[in-house]
Amino acid sequence: MSVSETLKRQWSVYAKGHAARRNLFIHIVAVPVFMAGSLVAIGGAASASLPLAGLGVAAMVLSLALQGRGHRLEAVPPDPFRGPADILLRILLEQWVTFPRYVLTGGWYRAFRAAS
Repeated sequence: MSVSETLKRQWSVYAKGHAARRNLFIHIVAVPVFMAGSLVAIGGAASASLPLAGLGVAAMVLSLALQGRGHRLEAVPPDPFRGPADILLRILLEQWVTFPRYVLTGGWYRAFRAAS
């Protein structure tokens, strides 16, 4: 699936899979951790600092683990992954595009307020 197709698919089902209040709270904290971790990992790799790169990767893994636990609270589970390339593409797009878009368009706030 292409980047544009993946983004369209994510956006079309995003609100359904992000409606539980605890999951929304986890995401609003964990996604920025993933973003910071990925920047730290890239910076560590660029500067040949293994500890810094490792710290960044650890932050990304922790963020994804927390988000995975949050998704267990949802009535609608995420679509299953279709392989390693799909995993990488969907994770990066969700963290860097789809979730920030959800927040910036007010979707996160509306879902948080509507959640019981």
